[in-house]
Amino acid sequence: MGIGSVYLTREGYEKLRKELELLKTVRRRELSAEIGIARAHGDISENAEYDAAKDAQALNEARIAGLEKRLVQAQILDDTNIDKDKALIGATVKLKDLDSGEEIQYTLLSELEADFSQGKISITSPLGKGLLGHKENEIVEIKVPAGIVKYQILKISR
Repeated sequence: MGIGSVYLTREGYEKLRKELELLKTVRRRELSAEIGIARAHGDISENAEYDAAKDAQALNEARIAGLEKRLVQAQILDDTNIDKDKALIGATVKLKDLDSGEEIQYTLLSELEADFSQGKISITSPLGKGLLGHKENEIVEIKVPAGIVKYQILKISR
């Protein structure tokens, strides 16, 4: 991993690129219109609508700058060059909770693509860090905020 590199799947890269395009075109126009409407209401020094619209514009510009920086640093994951036998970024890992017997599945991704509700976890999260580098059939003990969890890695796929 290069310094400052952001590793993304092709899907994750495209999602961020589309968000950036939306923010730079549609959202910028919407916010500009909101500012114009609020300005038309009179004195802007005591105009809460104007202040809110300007704040929203600043947040939008900050998000645009952040996305542009990350997309410039982005490296698209190429599964052909990644060890398929280990839990590494881009891998889907099927686990068995050794306490409850429950089977769960997670995909290991960067923070930008993580979405726990969809089973996508960050490689920098406690669980993600604890799984990195392990192989099928290994038993891993991972310290998480709620304590220690113990999993058996049932399957690793890409």
